[in-house]
Amino acid sequence: MSLPGFRVNPAPVVAPASIVAALEKVVVPHLSDNLARSIGIVGLTRYNRTRKLIGTAFTVKCRPGDNLMVYKALTMLQPGHVLVIDGGGNSRNALVGELIKLHAQAQGCVGFVIDGAIRDVACFEDFPCYARSVIHRGPYKDGPGELNVPVSVGDQIVNPGDIIVGDEDGVVCFPQSDADELLALAAKHNEKEQAIQAEIATGHREQAWIKTILEAKGLAA
Repeated sequence: MSLPGFRVNPAPVVAPASIVAALEKVVVPHLSDNLARSIGIVGLTRYNRTRKLIGTAFTVKCRPGDNLMVYKALTMLQPGHVLVIDGGGNSRNALVGELIKLHAQAQGCVGFVIDGAIRDVACFEDFPCYARSVIHRGPYKDGPGELNVPVSVGDQIVNPGDIIVGDEDGVVCFPQSDADELLALAAKHNEKEQAIQAEIATGHREQAWIKTILEAKGLAA
């Protein structure tokens, strides 16, 4: 099928292993601060207690409360993909649970980002999962839906093939073409914060990093 509302597009190519490895060392706030502090997925809860999420967006657009296209996605997932599901923020029916998690994980899927509900929440403690809510009620399987189209998740447009990074502070996404530049900016950001931490360690009340901000706003003593 190719009509809007029931499209199945090819799986996106996963990000290079070198980019994934480099992102392991970068915290989400450093990425967010270099994405203008206005780009990123918000409003979702992290349900895993361990492991960072880094992978490539395999996007799914579902009718709220219906996971037919999630089933189709399970037949197409490749190692390194993150299942990114636009469920319209619906919290009345879970879109995934333990069985889908186990099968997706077996195919090499590295995590879920879901603007919708999940169930069997305990099974996600060791598998990266961000979702809107938890509910015991399962989904319908009637469709429609689409695979690998732009989706809206947590007030953010996610395109198939985007890089997804999530940790305890939240989730961001960005095009693979921006990865090298963003990594360089995040490295400089980290160096700046390391220098500030060293200044704080001196114990001096007057701190240059505070003074600079206050002077710019006319609040210096």
